[in-house]
Order: sequence, then C-alpha cells, then structure tokens
Amino acid sequence: MSFAEYGDTIKDGDTAIVFLGHESMFPVKVQHGTVTQTKYGVIRHSTDLIGKKYGSKVTCSKGGWVFILHPTPELWTMNLPHRTQILYSTDISIITMMLELKPGSIVCESGTGSGSLSHALIRTVAPTGHLYTVEFHQQRAEKAREEFREHGVEHLVTVTNQDVCKNGFGVSNIADAVFLDIPSPWEAIGHAKSALKAEGGRICSFSPCIEQVQRTCLAMEEYGFTEINTLEILLRVYNVRTISLQIPDLGQAAEDNSSTGFDSSNPSNQGSLGTSLQQGTVQFKSGVPLREMVGHTGYLTFATKS
Repeated sequence: MSFAEYGDTIKDGDTAIVFLGHESMFPVKVQHGTVTQTKYGVIRHSTDLIGKKYGSKVTCSKGGWVFILHPTPELWTMNLPHRTQILYSTDISIITMMLELKPGSIVCESGTGSGSLSHALIRTVAPTGHLYTVEFHQQRAEKAREEFREHGVEHLVTVTNQDVCKNGFGVSNIADAVFLDIPSPWEAIGHAKSALKAEGGRICSFSPCIEQVQRTCLAMEEYGFTEINTLEILLRVYNVRTISLQIPDLGQAAEDNSSTGFDSSNPSNQGSLGTSLQQGTVQFKSGVPLREMVGHTGYLTFATKS
C-alpha cells in the first residue's frame, strides 16, 4: 500500500480508512490479530480485512457494516491526527495548481506540521519527483518520518529537522517550487531563492495575518521575485432544495376581459372573474447558501523567481 500508488488488496501493515458515512470515518493500521471497535461492532483484522479488496463492504459483529477504503491524501487530510493546524483540500488544490507541480517536480516545504499538504505534494510529484520538507520541531519531524515510512512514500520525501530561517532547506538551485508555512516567512525568502532553480521557480507563502503577508511581499520584492499576488480561498456551499412560489399576475386576465366585452360590473360575472384571477403556485429547485460557513483560513502569496 502506498499513498502515491493504488494497491488492490489489503495487506498486513497497511493504513486503511474505515468508512461509516460521509461524516464518520477514521484511519486504522491493519495488523494481524488486532481488532477495531466501531458503533456497529468489532472488525477483526485477520479475517475481515487482510486479503480483502479495498472498497469491500465488511460486516461487523453487531450486524452493521462499513466500507474499507484505500487511503488518499484527501482522505488522510480529513482523518489525520492533528499535531498542528493543517491545510485542507480547498487551499491545497490551488497551491498545487499555482505552483505548477507535476510528476517529476522537485519541491521544498517548511514546515511539515501534521503532513496534510506533504502527502498531497508527494502524490503530485510521484513517481520521479521529490519533496524536501523541513520541520523545526524535532518530535514532529520524527513522527512525520515514521508516517511517510508507514505510508510507503519514504523514497519520495526527505525530512530535515532544522530552522529554515537560519539554515535553509539543505539544497541549492534544484527546486521547481517552494512552499512556506511558518510564522515569519519573510526571514526564509533568501533561502527559498537559493533552493529554487536558476529561473522560473515558483514560491508560495501561507499566512493567516495580513501583516505577515505585507512583510513577505516586501521581502519578495527585495530578493527580485516577480508576479507577486495574494489570494484568499473561501468555500461557499449551497443546499439544493425545492421551493414553491406564486405565479405572478401580469395583468393578462384583465386585458382579455376588456377585449372580449367582459362586464365585471355584472353580478353574474363576479364569480368567473375571481376564478380567472386566482393565483397558482409553481415548484422549482433553488440553491440556498448555508447559514454558517467556513470563514478565513489564511492568505496565499505566490511569486516567480526572475
């Protein structure tokens, strides 16, 4: 099993996603002789998981059932253990696009954090690219190495435990793109420029505060970066529902009555007039935004090495 390549069969040692519903899922490490408790009962790894195909419907001990899914960076982002605040798929998708990443690209990242973006970057640059990720916190760096090894992508990533603002990324003039998610990204712009290839490399900095963005943009201009721009991605979800509205009265009935000599003052015609002007309703589908939505996450500043 690998997060960068699909495997058909569940094997001992794999990381799998137990899917109970769209709002309820969790990762599990498959191990011979181990059991996993769910609200539908027990899943026995030896008999219920190992040797089965990913996507299989597994019946639990209480009679309920779950699906066992192959892990992807998107599913891992939704279920990973949080060591830090993480980036979600909304921001990750625009980052990979704007950095112009593809299989074979060389990417430098700081900091690694919980590895949410790291897994997406690895999947994008595989099978011939490489990710150099720098994490200041030693325990988080060691945990990231362990996860990459368990997920079968350790050959695609190099984890370094150091201060990127002081020591850089450990590589020079080879990166196609650099990503910064640190408190003071302006202090690492010089090292980012050194890590990028001679010309045309892309850089992205993620910052939650606009003051950080301002200082980062000034540093980018100082180091000669061009095409500097900042984006904020806000996800707005709509509910589709059926609503009923009255058909508007456009005066058609009144015009028809006058043209046909209809006398509304005649008592015998009052009932038919009321019937002809009676309004009907029509049903149609409408998109309505949610009352609550995810707000600001952070600003994404992109630039190009000139």
